[in-house]
Formats: sequence, C-alpha cells, structure tokens
Amino acid sequence: MAMNKNTVLAWATFVMIFVGLALIALGAFRYDDVAGWGFAAVGFGFFAVAWVFNALKGRV
Repeated sequence: MAMNKNTVLAWATFVMIFVGLALIALGAFRYDDVAGWGFAAVGFGFFAVAWVFNALKGRV
C-alpha cells in the first residue's frame, strides 16, 4: 500500500482528532480543577491543527 501525501494528511487529521477528543475528555472527566481547563484548551488546539491538515489535502 503506497501512501501519497493526501493519505498521510488524512491519517494525521484522524490521529489529531482522536488525540484532541481524548484530551478534552481528560479535561472534562478526569481533572475537575484548573488543570482540566488546560487539557480542554490543548484539545481544541489539536482540533485547529487537524482542521489545517484537512485543508491542506489536495494542495500540497
């Protein structure tokens, strides 16, 4: 299976969304103090980077 640039970006987008969801879940369910807000913020940052990766598919 040959992976071209679009396939790599698609997998990177999927992994970033998965990690972002995991970080938001950690912030919501595991840490009830101020650290939870940090985990959630980083999770939304992962979503932003995944959005950029998705936008780059077909243009690189």
